[in-house]
Amino acid sequence: MKTSLYAGVALCTLGAGAAQAEDLTVFGPWLGPDQEMVETVLDAFAEQSGHNVSYVGSDSFEQQILVDAEAGSAPNVSVFPQPGLASDMASRGFLTPLGEDVADWVAENYAAGQSWVDLGTYAGPDGEDHLYGFFYKVDVKSLVWYVPENFEDAGYEVPETLEDLKALTEQMVGDGETPWCVGLGSGGATGWPATDWVEDMMLRTQSPEDYDAWVSNDLKFNDPKVVGAIEEFGWFIEDGRVAGGRGAVASTDFRDSPKGLFASPPQCYMHHQASFIPAFFPEGTEVGLDADFFYFPAYAEKDLGTPVLGAGTLWAITNENQAAHDLITWLQTPEAHEIWMGLKGFLTPHKGVDPEAFSDPTLRKMNEILLGATTFRFDGSDLMPGGVGAGSFWTGMVDYAGGESAEAVATEIQESWDALK
Repeated sequence: MKTSLYAGVALCTLGAGAAQAEDLTVFGPWLGPDQEMVETVLDAFAEQSGHNVSYVGSDSFEQQILVDAEAGSAPNVSVFPQPGLASDMASRGFLTPLGEDVADWVAENYAAGQSWVDLGTYAGPDGEDHLYGFFYKVDVKSLVWYVPENFEDAGYEVPETLEDLKALTEQMVGDGETPWCVGLGSGGATGWPATDWVEDMMLRTQSPEDYDAWVSNDLKFNDPKVVGAIEEFGWFIEDGRVAGGRGAVASTDFRDSPKGLFASPPQCYMHHQASFIPAFFPEGTEVGLDADFFYFPAYAEKDLGTPVLGAGTLWAITNENQAAHDLITWLQTPEAHEIWMGLKGFLTPHKGVDPEAFSDPTLRKMNEILLGATTFRFDGSDLMPGGVGAGSFWTGMVDYAGGESAEAVATEIQESWDALK
């Protein structure tokens, strides 16, 4: 009853000014510049609501939030970088349901809205599903980076379908060029860039339901559908299609792999990577001029819409009070999104925002991809058990790039998952 009462009066409270100011603590993973930006957002909420809002950041968020919750000293609102931990805490009774009205709002006002509802819905301690997480600030991974001048000089056009992308790849090979740069190297995390490839391929060859079943292991890793997605990735790293040949893929550091785009003559023409990769472009590279990106397209013949792979943060109530519900309500306003849009590093699926609010035209273009999504899915490896998603999946992709068959690799990954149970 208390939960429904809080949620029901939240909108009225914001509209009239807080009837009673409360202290509100928000705990999240952001430090440094990101902390300054989230505090700018929260300052606006505090001014409008009258609540006393403080933000605490930590680079050990995942460990600390559990300690605080178990000690009964959790912050009012917590910002989770991954849904998995939020799901675990919901099942233990550490999160407060946000209510059907919030779920309905997300489904109606977010692009691919039901995807976001599903990502924030977990079983509570009673076994019943409720919406616990509100996604705010997300990232896009389904991107292909290229140098416009190289495309123009060679007469290549940005592909609109996956069929076109494969045809372009073959056209480049026929012209004596190398289409792709791919690097899986990342120290102890070597292999992770290939998991993004496989996840994108799952979304482009199988239904969203199959993707979800794969992430939960209801669809086994060595199922032909998953093996096929791995082989789809393999098509792009065959000798002749990737810089250095297939044998160089695993040993090339992911931070170095895009440099081939900028060589003269180009060592490659395309690079599949998430929105963060410009940080590793040559100094002075201007995105939108010297480098650009396009949506990693879907198969036209598969009729699976325009799926987008990404990640993001979800906000959940971990110590309920009226101010916490007021904050979740305020995060539904365009203003809450547009404030951070005017800063840096922010994307949103909110269909009601003004795109002119973006200070960065690159982010605006990325956000168009997000708003065009018919399905959004969270990075699958981040949702799998650590021993798989940050273990055997990584090493298996290295083995696959090295020449082991997709079926053998997938079977090994499945066996590692079975061993965790």
